[in-house]
Amino acid sequence: MTKTFIFIFLGGGLGSVLRFSVQQMLHERIVPYSFPWATFTVNILGSFLIGLFYAWSARFNLATEYRVLLTTGLCGGFTTFSTFSNDGVILLKQGLYGLFFTYFILSITLGVIAAIAGGVIGGK
Repeated sequence: MTKTFIFIFLGGGLGSVLRFSVQQMLHERIVPYSFPWATFTVNILGSFLIGLFYAWSARFNLATEYRVLLTTGLCGGFTTFSTFSNDGVILLKQGLYGLFFTYFILSITLGVIAAIAGGVIGGK
């Protein structure tokens, strides 16, 4: 059990650093803040990756440690539902209701589609 926790820990740390890097890169290029592109990007990409990693883990019969490193660890650290929620609150407080609903619907819909796509691609 301890080995599994270490793999999750390593994946989570790497995922968090990757998320921060993507967010910094996007925030530097998108000014002023309007649509929460950074959070949207990491969540859609992370949804794709988790679908891909689960498909690969089944296809290549990955050990549990590697599966959780990639899914629970890396994808869990990379994606961020709490930031997604906070970005939605910011949009609502700014009175940007149309942008809020666009962000909400696109994030959920494209996240599920990305997870399916990752699973399909990883299963080939």
